[in-house]
Amino acid sequence: MSLSIRNQIPGTVSAVTPGEAMATVKVRLDGGQDLTAAITVESVKDLGLAEGSAVRALVKSTEVALATGPVAGLSIRNQLPGTVTDVTTGDAMASVKITVEGGELTAAITRDAVADLGLEAGAKVVALMKSTEVSLATA
Repeated sequence: MSLSIRNQIPGTVSAVTPGEAMATVKVRLDGGQDLTAAITVESVKDLGLAEGSAVRALVKSTEVALATGPVAGLSIRNQLPGTVTDVTTGDAMASVKITVEGGELTAAITRDAVADLGLEAGAKVVALMKSTEVSLATA
């Protein structure tokens, strides 16, 4: 299956915490970072997710925010440090490619944000992703 979601990072499920309707799934990415996905309990069952399951974490580029350093006092738990490898700007929006341990991410942010943050190749950033915006696919 081909997907339009560019951000697909491989990892292994390290924990599943089910609730009534939703579950949190902790994933150890191949680069060693931890990522949390909040998905339905039904999806956990349908995908057969359990500790040790191989998965891909999927995040749309429009759901990746960028910061110039770690952010404290924030409910967003997924914060992956990385380095900007490319910035492509249009009239209003920009595509920022980031290398993180074990993979690559793309963030679609405004051109103004790129300028305000001073983003260019080589810049250190932190990619922020809400757990509700992380989908999982089995390998």
